[in-house]
Amino acid sequence: MRAVGLALLLAATALATGCARTQGAGYYWQSVTGHVDLMWRARPVDDWLADEGTPAALRQRLELARRLRAFAVSELGLPDNASYHRYADLERNAAVYNVVAAPPLSLTLQTWCFPVAGCVGYRGYYREDDARAFAASLGEGLEVGVYPVPAYSTLGWMNWAGGDPLLNTFIRYPEGELARLLFHELAHQVLYAKDDTSFNESFATAVERIGVQRWFAQASTPAARAEYEAFDQRRRAFRALTASVRARLQAVYGDATLDDAAKLVRKAQVMADFRREYETLKAFWGGFAAYDPWVARANNALLGAQGAYDQLVPGFEALFEREGRDFARFYDAVRTLAALPREERHQRLQALTITR
Repeated sequence: MRAVGLALLLAATALATGCARTQGAGYYWQSVTGHVDLMWRARPVDDWLADEGTPAALRQRLELARRLRAFAVSELGLPDNASYHRYADLERNAAVYNVVAAPPLSLTLQTWCFPVAGCVGYRGYYREDDARAFAASLGEGLEVGVYPVPAYSTLGWMNWAGGDPLLNTFIRYPEGELARLLFHELAHQVLYAKDDTSFNESFATAVERIGVQRWFAQASTPAARAEYEAFDQRRRAFRALTASVRARLQAVYGDATLDDAAKLVRKAQVMADFRREYETLKAFWGGFAAYDPWVARANNALLGAQGAYDQLVPGFEALFEREGRDFARFYDAVRTLAALPREERHQRLQALTITR
């Protein structure tokens, strides 16, 4: 029984962190030990709430998370299982650190492959210094990015061991952001399409957006909704800007009349324009600067990774409307799409967007 449990843990951890078949024992070991540490730190939310030593602020957030978890099941049709009924303090600011990479003249991410989940466009580490060391090892032929990830989903593989826990890395998020994260990660447990990061992440992003709208309409307060809408307006404006940048870069990279040297010059112009446009947007926001670090580091890898979360969202939102805004029917329709070849499922979602 212990051997079976270890095998399941290894598979689930590799899945969560993007472990490749060929990465060797060291990478698997950090995956296993990192996830085991996370799971060992987790205690039931009931225990935290009963503990007189639990700070009042944390108690309030755990109670909010409990309400969100119940709402996810009753109103969004998300899995009713062991996930997010425990809490862990990791004593760091991220659950994992993802490494992404792309060529100088492409937004297509390098992928790492593993047996269960197929190929994904990132590789995750539990220690930031390990992530940065791997990024540095990739060489000068790639643009790389390292970014913190507050939570990840084991896709339900670890529910037998207590499920994915709530973490200190996100528990103090504003109400709307906490709802987004929980709904997103639980959506990954509804379905997973092998070798298709854009499909998986866009589906989860669509669920989070629809779910947050329903939460604020039914179970929240006007003050929390106003706080969320102010933040979300800035996020949507920033995502629209970066989508425009990706489109401009794609046009440059795909221009057969330009040689590589000319493409690099045009690319630099696009990125310079991007940073000027961002400064204009930031001034409109009254100096809101939360995106400054990302913009300073922006490259093909980070832009490509961001695109995976946005690319197919309009198609999923249109599909939700087509299915009468009924989550059970929506999930069934998404499962039908997931069973199709990758290109066909993308084409059908894009067609839904056009006809919306």
